[in-house]
Amino acid sequence: MGIRNLINITDLKIEELNSMMDLADNIMDNPEKYYESCKNKKLATLFFEPSTRTRLSFTAAMMELGGNVLGFSEAGSSSAAKGESVSDTVRTVGCYSDIIAMRHPKEGAPIVAAEKTTVPIINAGDGGHFHPTQTLTDLLTIRREKNRLDKMVIGVCGDLKFGRTVHSLISAMLRYDDIEFYLISPEELKIPQYVKDEMDEYGAKWKEVRTIEEAIPNLDILYMTRVQRERFFNEEDYIRLKDSFILDTKKLEIAKEDLTILHPLPRVNEISVAIDDDPRAKYFTQALCGKYIRMALILTLLGLDKEV
Repeated sequence: MGIRNLINITDLKIEELNSMMDLADNIMDNPEKYYESCKNKKLATLFFEPSTRTRLSFTAAMMELGGNVLGFSEAGSSSAAKGESVSDTVRTVGCYSDIIAMRHPKEGAPIVAAEKTTVPIINAGDGGHFHPTQTLTDLLTIRREKNRLDKMVIGVCGDLKFGRTVHSLISAMLRYDDIEFYLISPEELKIPQYVKDEMDEYGAKWKEVRTIEEAIPNLDILYMTRVQRERFFNEEDYIRLKDSFILDTKKLEIAKEDLTILHPLPRVNEISVAIDDDPRAKYFTQALCGKYIRMALILTLLGLDKEV
């Protein structure tokens, strides 16, 4: 069997997604069974741009599987600063490791890396393109909270134009039955046309709205992202619009009692800290799920999932 990579969430069949989530659930319930699953294995984390949750959760995942971690956390501390190509970096690091998790600011960089790799490559985020392990995290969290991944109304809010986590989540959820989307964003950050085309291709219902209040009474899931000041052409437009996309306790008054609030983090001010103690707020639970699904992914790509 050849090397298996994860570049896009659609690289995984729905049966594989479900199997990986089952494995993550089992790891959460029986962590001691997995303490030495990756003994003598090494994960290389090649992060060409900053990250907190993704990099540290990969590190924690491999350590809890009994493996070791090496790598770098910024391009300036690697030979990329000397002009080395991504493919050369990956081929070299493949000599020292068994699996690689890579984040890069340029879209498509993990695809280039996968063409030359000698070990499995995991895309840990490439520009505004894909972030498949965040989507695995989101799916696991939703399934654990709702006990299903079908028959769902999902609101995605904030930067829908450049938000790679939103694009990946929609692509994944479209493969489950009876999914409806509310797209909540300012005009400047509307979701790209190709994502709308993909939703239409699957026959999914979707609606664009301009405020959280228009959507929130109908939602099972509210997926918040940051409205980024730097995406606006002028400061006045940002100031005029930004409060429409801040979730506070007043907006939650008209939400369902079993709403699940998610956020890929980091948060700036788009979710009020007053909501953190609301039982519907699950974004820190989501961060924890990220460690366990990455454990399951590492085991799967290394072919160790059936050995435990």
